[in-house]
Parts: sequence; structure tokens; C-alpha cells
Amino acid sequence: MTLTFVGMAVAAGLTAPAAERWWRIGGVAAFGLLTLASMVSQGTGTTLLTSQGMEFRTLFRRRSVPWSEVTGVEKRVRTGRSGTWSDVRVLRVQGRALTVPGAFTARWHDRKFEAKLETVRQCRARADDS
Repeated sequence: MTLTFVGMAVAAGLTAPAAERWWRIGGVAAFGLLTLASMVSQGTGTTLLTSQGMEFRTLFRRRSVPWSEVTGVEKRVRTGRSGTWSDVRVLRVQGRALTVPGAFTARWHDRKFEAKLETVRQCRARADDS
């Protein structure tokens, strides 16, 4: 992804008129840095599972989702040019689905990832039972 944004910045610098060149390069660089920061935040984030719900913590945000709002927990598999990766998503009663911070993998049959997915599902099932 970083190489894509570097290529876009170089292309913008080579094709733009001199007066607009630095604005275009800066815009592409700023968008690239925001995208990179978002990826790092999601990858280094943590999730705390409690009897009341889930607490997501990333570099930029903290969010709490009670189990009463959760309708399901799913594994999402995404494929791109650089490979295939999986993450855990929480489906909510209202609103959009949320990606669980710290629960992703780029490997097939990753036991640690599958254990995280199963732990979230078990916590949700326990909350439904009580």
C-alpha cells in the first residue's frame, strides 16, 4: 500500500504544473499517512471482553459495545493483490458492523486467530445465556 501511495505522489509530481505540484504531492502523502495510521491503529489495538460487552481500544479511539447490541460474530475473509487476510467482525442490532481490533491474520488456518474468534463467540454465547 505504501508503494502505491509513493507511486501516486511521484506521478502527481511529474504530471502536475509547477504551481500545483506540491499541493498534489502533499494531498496524496497526507491521504497515504492517514491510511497507514488507520492500519497500524487497527493492528495494534486491543479488545477487552467482559460480561457486559466488548471494549475496543485503538490508538485513536475507545469504544464500548454491550452484548445486547451484538447480533453476531463473523469471520470476514478479504482477498487483494497482496494476498488474503481475515478479521473478526461484530454485527450489531442497529448501525454498521465493527471490526474487532487486534484480531486479524494474513495466514490460512492460523490457530491463534481461530482461538480469538472462538473466544469472542463463547463470550457472546455466555452473555446470551445469562
